[in-house]
Amino acid sequence: MTVLDQRALNRATLARQHLLTRGHTSVPEAVAQLCGLQAQEPQEPFIGLWSRLAGFRPADLDDALTGRTVVRTHLMRRTVHLVTADDALAWRARHDSMLRGRVLATYRRELAGLDLDEIAAAARAVMADQRPRTMSELVQALEDRWPGRPRRALGELLVAALVPMAQLPPRGLWQRTAGVRNLPLASWLGRDIAPLPAAGRDPVGQRMLRRYLAAFGPASSSDLRAWCGLTGLPAAVEAARDDLVVFRDERGRRLLDLPDAPRPDPDTPAPVRFLPAFDNAILGYHDRGRVIDAAHLRLSVEGHRTVLVDGRVTATWTVRDHRLEIGPLRPLTAPEREAVHTEAEELAAFLDAGIEDIRLHPDRSRAASSAGPSGGRGPKGGKITEIDPSTINSV
Repeated sequence: MTVLDQRALNRATLARQHLLTRGHTSVPEAVAQLCGLQAQEPQEPFIGLWSRLAGFRPADLDDALTGRTVVRTHLMRRTVHLVTADDALAWRARHDSMLRGRVLATYRRELAGLDLDEIAAAARAVMADQRPRTMSELVQALEDRWPGRPRRALGELLVAALVPMAQLPPRGLWQRTAGVRNLPLASWLGRDIAPLPAAGRDPVGQRMLRRYLAAFGPASSSDLRAWCGLTGLPAAVEAARDDLVVFRDERGRRLLDLPDAPRPDPDTPAPVRFLPAFDNAILGYHDRGRVIDAAHLRLSVEGHRTVLVDGRVTATWTVRDHRLEIGPLRPLTAPEREAVHTEAEELAAFLDAGIEDIRLHPDRSRAASSAGPSGGRGPKGGKITEIDPSTINSV
């Protein structure tokens, strides 16, 4: 069985994530190819697409959101993602159990004893008037029927688990600040969510597996679980196994892949790429070693924006006070520093944020100290984390 080392896995990931060569495709096609983009921080997907698509314009994503070909919704790992309308409708029922379970695990005591089906039916009845509502407004319409329950817990149960919701524009549009207004997915998209097939070989799981491998493979079944947050996938993996090829990594883990998927030569040059917080290429795996060193794993869940040099996380970056600051995690060679600076100039022009200076620090310690005690800083200087309830809405 062929063994793929970390560099081979790295280049395969970069190729499938459009990070070796920028793609020439539409935004909906790119979002579908990537199996969605994490979007709890609304502006981050614009950076992710800019790094992946040649000639990407923010208006392209705005048009996809307002045109309802791409939608913001809770899905993988109970996190807000941008996914295509087709994927949202096809995948949502398969995620229902996980979404409920994660909210109930977070608020086990606060939500104990509730009849979830009764609450879901009541929420759907309220939303039947087709009027978008904030989470607070939805809770307000129902809280008299379930008095004494914490509003935050009840709200998250409703909008993140029980009723499949779309977060409507202008939330998520380029350089727009807007709160979350929710509308049921079926109402917003004008199509019903696909029902979950009867138990068996898990056809939805099989399709998700193939899509995942096309975007992230070669990968293990534990990588697949880490990406989507779903359990109960062994039946899907087993049913699809005859159509897949199998490799091993250097630790002997079994890796699955599509036979004809790209697996570039490990020596293929990898350009510098600036990534947003919580990028697919980092968070799409249980074992993230193909892209990020173990010493820096915390960066992947603390909301740091990162820079790939030779395909690996090698620096963090932030925009503060009209300055783009880059903090290397290791010493960079002169050619690497020049390549990072060149790409940073392109990024500064794209962000259109009045950036007047690009500062490439000699090491990350200076950048971290300038970011404050926590080090990790979000798009506007505020610390963010992978699961941030405030991105759902405030009650």
